[in-house]
Amino acid sequence: MNPSHLRIHQFAGLQRGPKLLVSAAVHGNEVCGVGAIQRVIAELDSGALRLLRGSATFIPIVNPLAHHLVRREGDRNLNRNLRPPVVPQDFEDRIASQLCPLLAAADVLLDLHSFQGQGKPFAMLGPRDNDGELEPFAHEKAEGRLAACVGTDRIVEGWLSTYALGLARRAARNSDGSRKAALQQDPHYGVGTTEYMRSQGGYCITLECGQHLDPAAPEFAYKAILRTMVLLGMLDASSVEPRPATKPELLQLYEVIDRDSEGDQFVQPWASFDTVTKGQQIGTRANGEPVLAPDDGRIVFPSANAQPGTEWFYLARASNRELA
Repeated sequence: MNPSHLRIHQFAGLQRGPKLLVSAAVHGNEVCGVGAIQRVIAELDSGALRLLRGSATFIPIVNPLAHHLVRREGDRNLNRNLRPPVVPQDFEDRIASQLCPLLAAADVLLDLHSFQGQGKPFAMLGPRDNDGELEPFAHEKAEGRLAACVGTDRIVEGWLSTYALGLARRAARNSDGSRKAALQQDPHYGVGTTEYMRSQGGYCITLECGQHLDPAAPEFAYKAILRTMVLLGMLDASSVEPRPATKPELLQLYEVIDRDSEGDQFVQPWASFDTVTKGQQIGTRANGEPVLAPDDGRIVFPSANAQPGTEWFYLARASNRELA
């Protein structure tokens, strides 16, 4: 039986301040943020943490169906094509009908995730200030401060613009007629929690806290929540040690490559942020055609078992963005 409700916790300070939303388990098997949020809730309840101002809304398990099934998705990927549904078609649509108003009501979102491969935590930023059609935005500096405060060694920008580059190629492929295929060809398919949040006037980061089962990931997520609340003036600065003083590496996604068929294979077991050089072979298509790196940089989100017609890997290079 599918879960029938979404559990939401909210603390409202007696002094006016920012409205923060902290979420986890948007993908059901990414659980490091679940325990971290529950720990913060318990400490606010006990008085170990004292909310100074503003409101803090916590959703420890955004996708309870996927979480119950111990897998990334329930009926589909909640972190794609996120918008209030006109007529709900699946479980994730029903979650979206509750989640989207919460995102729209918040000022700031910290969305906690984890990843499959080995590696260190990293944060994902939105666009720079712009008034374009894809993702207009006006909080570049505030979002940069948020990304810089959480304690990662690496920050990545450029998700939605890079995804849009691959959308036309994906839409040109034959569709099997399924709703999932139709969603993957929809211009809104690249929109997840953070993209929707920005579309409603807020700012946010996706924080990848480590490998799914890394025992250090929940502690990292916990400290990131506290550092975010300190940054926003919601907790006393003594609540958590400051972020590391070293300047994080800043990268920009610039290309996405889809896996065309089950026969497409990597030439080695890549991990996110492995270095690649221009012309280096990354993989081989089913017909034997080599897949080469178009420039020096890093491979990001390699997925050896990606479904045909979905993202196989991304490419990133150094960014010239300046963080506050």
